[in-house]
Amino acid sequence: MSNFLHGRHASLKAYVPGEQPTDQQYIKLNTNESPYPPLPEVVAAATAEAANCHLYSDPKGTVLRRRLAARYGVKPEQIILGNGSDEILSFAFQAYGGPDAPVAFPDISYGFYPVYADLYGIPKVIVPLKDDFTVDTEAFMGVDTAMVVIANPNAPTGLALPLEVIAHICESNPGSVVLIDEAYVDFGGESAVSLLAGHPNLLVVQTFSKSRSLAGGRLGYGIASTEIIADLNRIKYSTNPYNINRMTLAAGAATLDRDEVCTARCAEIAQTRAYTAEALRALGFTLTDSVANFLFARPADGNAEGMYAALRERGILVRYFSGERVREYLRITVGTRAQMDALLTAIREIEHAN
Repeated sequence: MSNFLHGRHASLKAYVPGEQPTDQQYIKLNTNESPYPPLPEVVAAATAEAANCHLYSDPKGTVLRRRLAARYGVKPEQIILGNGSDEILSFAFQAYGGPDAPVAFPDISYGFYPVYADLYGIPKVIVPLKDDFTVDTEAFMGVDTAMVVIANPNAPTGLALPLEVIAHICESNPGSVVLIDEAYVDFGGESAVSLLAGHPNLLVVQTFSKSRSLAGGRLGYGIASTEIIADLNRIKYSTNPYNINRMTLAAGAATLDRDEVCTARCAEIAQTRAYTAEALRALGFTLTDSVANFLFARPADGNAEGMYAALRERGILVRYFSGERVREYLRITVGTRAQMDALLTAIREIEHAN
């Protein structure tokens, strides 16, 4: 840290992304990426658009927003595009949070929520999950905050709330924006987009990273009332109006043209998730009932850190968190059936060696 950094950032704890190592080839089950590459048509669309990179991209993302609006049955004016869903989250924290406008979210959830709150000087109302890792929904009813943020399904637990509970949270907080982060919804959750018409304070955030194989393309979007989207655009056009490059816009539109393939891939991942969960339980692991593209799993002895290290030595990466309530658990991305079989074989070897 230099002597020039402003004092307000001196204690900032930055978000720690999952490992992206280059020292060897790994089976990557640590960052919830899709095991499937973009479709050839998507690669072709992005490649073709690269020839126009001497020109700025469309700051409105007109074509892609129209495609998304048609898919979700909303108006294009109800959609904003972001450089990954992280950017939409950042816009929302800036738009609605402030020194006198706290934001509420669970204590165990996506690690960027507290980072954004600290970065923008927003007081945090942190609501602990219940002992079974479910969201304490009653604690989010009628909270005195500017915004409520809930990942649904939650990360790293993979557990999801039913839509009627989301609706109740919106209704009990009429003076607050309720942001539902649906990064993993396509693997078995229910999208709250269907609630938008009756809940003007609802903001739904999704991404192309997980279910549409574009994690490296950095493309996310928010869906809400035209008024909320106008708020977010005010922040966007005050920071980075050309936030989505030409290749990513083209790739996103081409992906939507083959949305049925993405849906089929999600179904296959869900099947592999069920297969792997059953096998892990047979090995003595304890798991939550994840509906995301990952599993939240506790080894029989609770030594998640040791299991993480032993798997890494065998060329398999999973995610270990050192937080007090989750340090006995691993978050394991669901890959292909072959990748999960390799994981299970490695775990059996580790347990046999011990």
